[in-house]
Amino acid sequence: MASHSDTLVVFFGATAGANGGKLGSDEREIILLVWQIVDLHEKKVGKLHRCLVKPDTLELTDQSKEETGLSLDEIIKAEPLDKVLQQFQQSVSSEVKCLGRSSYTLCVNSPLIIRQAVHPEASKKNLVLPESFFSFVDLRKEFHKCCPNAGPVQRLTLASMLEYVGLPAVSDGTGVREVRSMVQLILRILAEPYNHKFSCVETIKYKFDSGTCSKTEPVDSETVIRARGLPWQSSDQDIARFFKGLNIAKGGVALCLNAQGRRNGEALVRFINSEHRDLALERHKHHMGSRYIEVYKATGEEFLKIAGGTSNEVAQFLSKENQVIIRMRGLPFTATPQEVLAFLGPESPVTDGAEGLLFVKYPDGRPTGDAFVLFSCEEYAQNALKKHKQILGKRYIELFRSTAAEVQQVLNRYMSTPLISTLPPSPIMPVPVLATPPFLPASSSTRDCVRLRGLPYTAGIEDILEFMGEHTVDIKPHGVHMVLNQQGRPSGDAFIQMKSPDKAFMVAQKCHKKTMKDRYVEVFQCSTEEMSIVLMGGTLNRSGLSPPPCKLPCLSPPTAYAPFPTPPAILSEAALYQPPLLAAPRPPQTTAHSPAHTLAYYPPQPHLYMNMNMNYTAYYPSPPVSPSTVGYFAPPGAVAAAVAAQPHHPAGASSVLPQPGALVRMQGLPFNTGVKDILSFFQGYQLQPDAVLILYNFSGQCSGEALITFPSEEMARQAVGEHSNHLFYGQQVHLAFCN
Repeated sequence: MASHSDTLVVFFGATAGANGGKLGSDEREIILLVWQIVDLHEKKVGKLHRCLVKPDTLELTDQSKEETGLSLDEIIKAEPLDKVLQQFQQSVSSEVKCLGRSSYTLCVNSPLIIRQAVHPEASKKNLVLPESFFSFVDLRKEFHKCCPNAGPVQRLTLASMLEYVGLPAVSDGTGVREVRSMVQLILRILAEPYNHKFSCVETIKYKFDSGTCSKTEPVDSETVIRARGLPWQSSDQDIARFFKGLNIAKGGVALCLNAQGRRNGEALVRFINSEHRDLALERHKHHMGSRYIEVYKATGEEFLKIAGGTSNEVAQFLSKENQVIIRMRGLPFTATPQEVLAFLGPESPVTDGAEGLLFVKYPDGRPTGDAFVLFSCEEYAQNALKKHKQILGKRYIELFRSTAAEVQQVLNRYMSTPLISTLPPSPIMPVPVLATPPFLPASSSTRDCVRLRGLPYTAGIEDILEFMGEHTVDIKPHGVHMVLNQQGRPSGDAFIQMKSPDKAFMVAQKCHKKTMKDRYVEVFQCSTEEMSIVLMGGTLNRSGLSPPPCKLPCLSPPTAYAPFPTPPAILSEAALYQPPLLAAPRPPQTTAHSPAHTLAYYPPQPHLYMNMNMNYTAYYPSPPVSPSTVGYFAPPGAVAAAVAAQPHHPAGASSVLPQPGALVRMQGLPFNTGVKDILSFFQGYQLQPDAVLILYNFSGQCSGEALITFPSEEMARQAVGEHSNHLFYGQQVHLAFCN
């Protein structure tokens, strides 16, 4: 073992860029290695070796030229890093053998040369490092242990340590000077009166260990960073490779997901201690392939929010160690474990058969179309990934690498209870389908709202409440509205309803340009009417209001539905977001004095309300997806009912449908379908974007259905006939004419 070695190899290196305390921070390659052996038992010194290294990029900074005294002409004649490392291994092994020793340990004056230079560069160049580079002793820490009164480790330099023990400074060239100084220090502290024993051996992990993290586990905020700009297909092993040389805690990589459950290019990484975290921050804007990665500080709370889990089912699934995790997305809702195993085939056997499958479900037990699969080795996982976008049933299946933290995050997201008010249940009241979308308040010109612009895309309700600080007490119930774009992703905007215009004015004055996650946020006072128009897909800028691009219903309920009493916002919200909405609508009770036609409605259920001890943030639910694409999330039956009532609308009443005409219903669409995809599918019919209505489920995901309005019944029937057998991006869809 290295800790019992009685031979040290004093090691020094320099790069083509920054050196000293910033060595490795600019990704520059190594250009100089110097080493010398010290026999701790006999107190003998071996031959000093100095080797130049030829970098792939033949360029030296002025700082490097000045500090090392090297020129480009000298570097060009040198051997590349892999050859120099071979030479190092051969010469050291030969000398150690001549001394009659069997092992040795590297000794450096700073861990930077090993952790921030040798390992990252070897990882990028796919070089296999000798085993000796995975352990070392830091001379400064050993000296501090031997001479604790010499000062803190961070302030110790070779010059100060030599002076402390009464040794003269060494005059020589860069590299040689440092190595000889370290050798003198080692020999001095080995002798009387110090008699020091080298024992503090630092190690570097050979590979990243996956694992789980409990929400109750304490996580030190000084050990966590956020990496941003990652390729979407990167895995936890790719991220660990980016931070090669630094020790990541077991299960310490958590890939962040967006609102659709897809990776958003960010990850939270937890290191074993603050020293490794600080070194990780020095890799800000280092490259992963052709992309540069931003590295920022993060908190333990943020890490637990993504990686922490409490589900026994997940814990049992992830209890098998050293497994490769693959995520499957787009499974048919009726898919069984046997069908999934048959789809993967005998060339990629799943660990423990059906027990190695974890289907993701909603709280009510409905499948989401996602599943996680365990494989015992990389070969089986690679065979499974070859099935990417192959067909199971009538759907193509996406497969990609996953992590234990992603399993926790996906399960936490789908299994968490929707944010519903804690108010006691109110009497059931009919909700007209074509009335104002439930999450929008009645239109008003009163300026009792504020708009937040420039939010980080990862910001959630909790972040906004923290940003508001003491003003959160003045927010109306259900008063936080996140604005999402047409892809269902955060737009960076949010609206907040305050209890009065005075409260809104105070928030705009005190919170304007405050910082949230390293970004300053603009806060403006606005009216409910302005907020409603933006939430319905319009725009609000210095030029004033612009209406939504698609012809959405007016903000106040149409007069045709006045006989229906306006329900409290919480009732319609609870009714709107629950799974029963996907069932067939029921007609309301006939009202004798109502001249309006019968419409579909969905009464809220009393059991949807939750305990009064609910978390504070539950008072501030937000629509799961922006209504800019679909108006609101009306079930297909409800829309059909609206279509049936269309000819009887009085003048001035708005329709939920984009335009009059014949309706075609599409079923079986991929979850990531957009309006442009559907328009491209029907490209011969010259449809406008507002002719497409994509339907979403209560969690904000595409339900797999859409309604398309054609100018005439004849054209609609022709489209159904021509496209019934066509594949929609490799997937079979069902088309039906709605008469």
